[in-house]
Amino acid sequence: MSGTRGSARITDDGGVVVFVVIIATALLAMAAISVDGGYVLAARERAHAAAAQAARAGANAVSTDSVRAGGADLDTAAASDAAQAVLSRDNLIGTVTVTGSQVAVTVTTTTNTVMLGIVGINSLTVHASAAARDVDGVTTMEP
Repeated sequence: MSGTRGSARITDDGGVVVFVVIIATALLAMAAISVDGGYVLAARERAHAAAAQAARAGANAVSTDSVRAGGADLDTAAASDAAQAVLSRDNLIGTVTVTGSQVAVTVTTTTNTVMLGIVGINSLTVHASAAARDVDGVTTMEP
């Protein structure tokens, strides 16, 4: 007896296509975040390194008049100029704040995206800051 069951057949036409589209979109989004996230991390590291170098350069700008008088105060204008010179050498723009013996530098830069441009995000902004201060003499004993 080779009977056939009823001809009522349940179909799922298109169900697999929807599943594949959703999974492919999710995988593409993860790839975009991974690739462009790496570029953002590299840009942030570059900006932080430049900010730290600029802060150190600014902290080295000791006023000669202060040294002659026995002190070691920073020359505010020279400290700011030295820090800005380091930033301009690296083609970065930042703000320099000199307060007492401390030089603080904040850098803002943008990095172009590779894969997020597909959804209209063509660049991301990165911020980094660092500070350095002028220290006179030995402050602690080394073992």
